[in-house]
Amino acid sequence: MSEPFVPASPADSPGSLREALPIFARHASPRLLTAAVLACGTARVALGGFSLWDLVPVAVIAALWPVQEWLIHVYVLHSKPFRFAGRSFDPRVPRKHRAHHRDPWNYEILFIPVHSFVYSLPILVALCFLLTPSTELALTALTFHLLCALHYEIVHFLVHTRVAPRTRYYKALWRNHRLHHFKNEHYGYGVTRLEADRWLGTAPDWREVATSPTARSLVGGEPTP
Repeated sequence: MSEPFVPASPADSPGSLREALPIFARHASPRLLTAAVLACGTARVALGGFSLWDLVPVAVIAALWPVQEWLIHVYVLHSKPFRFAGRSFDPRVPRKHRAHHRDPWNYEILFIPVHSFVYSLPILVALCFLLTPSTELALTALTFHLLCALHYEIVHFLVHTRVAPRTRYYKALWRNHRLHHFKNEHYGYGVTRLEADRWLGTAPDWREVATSPTARSLVGGEPTP
């Protein structure tokens, strides 16, 4: 694929799924998420008792996922250092994300930070069990949410390789995320789903968007979409 606003992937980047998947599999976040999906999925199958009610948490998570991606990307990953009580704070997650924008081909800083699972996984488990009426539905919700997170990691990783997407859907994701990195970081926050960008005003006609001088650094004032 080609796009006039973004550079080509480096020549040493994996160019096929066969080359890319071993690199993906050696990183901690994909391994952790894969293990979590298998564990929760196995537990759900072991409990049995599947019914149409299992589709409810799946549908809810599927509907909320693009908004979740957008909110985390905007308000967590792109958050700025701040001062409070006379002290400066720059949390690890947005700091790592700024490093990812500066060096988008570096796979070592591309994935979800492992330390974030220390608090995000307990919160996810608590929400699934508090918001569903049974253990079975909680495990359905948990398995599907973790599967969406693993899909996020796969898509995000492949966008930063030479592996060319083959379907219209993944071509749109590829273009959106590449332009977010190299054209203007204030738009295109969706990674695996693009609906929230359309709903929340960050899905412009990229041909009419000015190239941002801070797309690689994330240092600068916030725009008005």
